[in-house]
Amino acid sequence: MRTLLLLFLLTLILLAPSGAPLLHAQAPILAFPDAQGDGATTVGGRGGKIIRVTSLENTGPGSLREAVRTKGPRIIVFEVGGVIDLKKTSLVISEPDVTIAGQTAPSPGITLIKGSLVVSTNNVIIRHLAVRPGEAGHEKKSGWNADGITTVGASHVIFDHLSCTWATDENLSTSGARFEGATPEEWRKNTSHHITISNCIIAEGLSKSTHDKGEHSKGTLLHDNTSRISVIGNLYACNVERNPLAKGGAQAVIVNNWISNPARNAIHAALVPSEWKGHEHQPAKLSIVGNVLEHGTDTLQYVSLLGYYEKTPLQVYMEDNLAFDLEGKPAKLTRGEALPLEKEKLFWPEHLKAMSSDKVKEHVTANAGARPWDRDPIDQRIIDAARNKKGKILNSEQEVGGYPEVKPATKQEFKENEWDLETMEKKTGK
Repeated sequence: MRTLLLLFLLTLILLAPSGAPLLHAQAPILAFPDAQGDGATTVGGRGGKIIRVTSLENTGPGSLREAVRTKGPRIIVFEVGGVIDLKKTSLVISEPDVTIAGQTAPSPGITLIKGSLVVSTNNVIIRHLAVRPGEAGHEKKSGWNADGITTVGASHVIFDHLSCTWATDENLSTSGARFEGATPEEWRKNTSHHITISNCIIAEGLSKSTHDKGEHSKGTLLHDNTSRISVIGNLYACNVERNPLAKGGAQAVIVNNWISNPARNAIHAALVPSEWKGHEHQPAKLSIVGNVLEHGTDTLQYVSLLGYYEKTPLQVYMEDNLAFDLEGKPAKLTRGEALPLEKEKLFWPEHLKAMSSDKVKEHVTANAGARPWDRDPIDQRIIDAARNKKGKILNSEQEVGGYPEVKPATKQEFKENEWDLETMEKKTGK
């Protein structure tokens, strides 16, 4: 018997491809060295063709829009820097397997204005862009309900080092069909899932602006039944609420975020019964770890780190969070009826290690937003205001100087030998 076993193992070794592991699957490769959370192993366009953006025009040859519409695995790089005016349209990514590498652009990087970025496919990595929809010349309550960035039934997506401001709906959200399928498992499968939102500035959602409902300053919506969402290391500043909001059945980890000057709610959870008629209510399930809430001049006195409606089904794990009022005194971590907390983390991703909450502000200050080594004046103003507790809720981008100026593109050739094309990190010394 022992001889037969040895022969069997020898046969496996001889038949296996060179270097192939026999007993253990190869560990997934991270999208980039510090990728974290549920989207950390997203492949994006790795191994695909390089597409160079050479124009700041909204459409046409060399445009970003043309690049995202291309089929097949692709890495989109930039040989121009400046502002792309979306002209009151959405830039929709519907073809999978793409990496958009805003870090490759020459200074001042790439900013999208007067429109939204929509991801409706899978296997997408987007890094180091700014998206600033603004009012785009529309009248108040006119129905210009513009998200900054949103997903629609997307999966395996990383939004990393983005700057999302001045949306008239949410600044950055995960969404999709609420009840596609017969069971809660199918609902989750058929809407957005396995998404990381990391190291972003999500700020200054416009309040009394062009949304047809009126007041609508919102940070991030985690829509009903979206699952395996990781919200990590972001600055939420001067959004009235949804910093973020988890709706019915949502599953998320909310870790190491700095929430500054929320007016009405910081993190909160809500299932709207009228939207769930005929369906069994599902609890939102959240792990909230290592976050910092700081009240600002617009923050109502009662605002806690976590708010929730008393009839909302909810399961929450909380650890190492901080909350402070405007004077720097401790504020409440939860609001409402006594909330029984889970004893173990819920849906904690393999590729996530929380830092201590006392290090969060320093880390986010240095690291959040598009191109922190080359921050634009808008991001720098937002960060400075958060540090000094002088941020304010806006009704229009015009209150802080309006859109960045549209100028002729800066230009710089993209040289493949200067970049690690597996991770789109720049090589040392190049």
